[in-house]
Parts: sequence; structure tokens; C-alpha cells
Amino acid sequence: MTNLFGKMEEGFDYKIRRGVYAVIFNIEKNLLLTVRNPEGMYFLPGGGMKKNEAFHCCLIREVLEETGYSIVIGDFIGHAQQYFFSRKNEPFLGDAYFYLAELLEKRHEPIEKDHFLSWIEIEEAQNVLLHDYHRWAVGEVLRRLSIATKTLDN
Repeated sequence: MTNLFGKMEEGFDYKIRRGVYAVIFNIEKNLLLTVRNPEGMYFLPGGGMKKNEAFHCCLIREVLEETGYSIVIGDFIGHAQQYFFSRKNEPFLGDAYFYLAELLEKRHEPIEKDHFLSWIEIEEAQNVLLHDYHRWAVGEVLRRLSIATKTLDN
């Protein structure tokens, strides 16, 4: 099932932007790794796929470019789409695949100089992440963790 966010407005030709994103928590699971741009907008690490690029390859490449860290990819969270307009007012349909991931070692400084690694409180994610489908992915992981914790407590 695909979760759909935003609304398609009539009269626009939406360009599909396929991407892969990671939900990464710190060890204590109280902070979420985000990428912040110079305008102060927060995103999950990840990004657009190159032609014929596999999901895992894209995610590893994008996180390394944006953060300088290598990752290990965990469970698939889900697939979601969102209609939105870019900062240049271009219409897009974001077609995104979300995975849990863990940071490994830092390999180098981020390649994308306009992206800043930023750890935020999990409770802030719903307020600061720009895209609804990014907020959905974080919420989905938290819901699953809550169910797992309740199951372990019984």
C-alpha cells in the first residue's frame, strides 16, 4: 500500500522524483538524524535515485554524500508519495521508499556543502521535518517500536 500526501492541483505537470530515505536514531533512541539546509528546512537523510540505481545503493550513496557517514540498512519502513512544489515553485510528485538504518563510521566530511547533519529530539520531528511523508515514516517507526516494546513487556 502506498501512502499519499499532499494534493494534486489541476493544470500542473508533476515531475516524478523517486528517492530513498533513512530513519536513523542515536543509540539511546531519543534523537533522530536529519539533514538541514541553509534555509533551516529539515529532511531525512537520503535523496533522488539515479537512472537504474538500486534502492540500497542510492541510500548508501546519498547518506554518505550528505553526512560523511557509512550506514547499514535495516528494515523497510514503507513507500509513500507526496505532491509538493519545490523552492523554485516546480511541481513534483515525490515517490519515496523509507528504510531504518544505523550509522557506522565517519568516512569523510559531507560532500554536499549546503547540507548540515543535525540531531533533533524525536518529539520535534513532527514539527520540523518539511515533508509530510518524512514525518509519516518517522511516525511509522515509532509506532512499530511502541508495539514491539508492549509485546516485550507482556
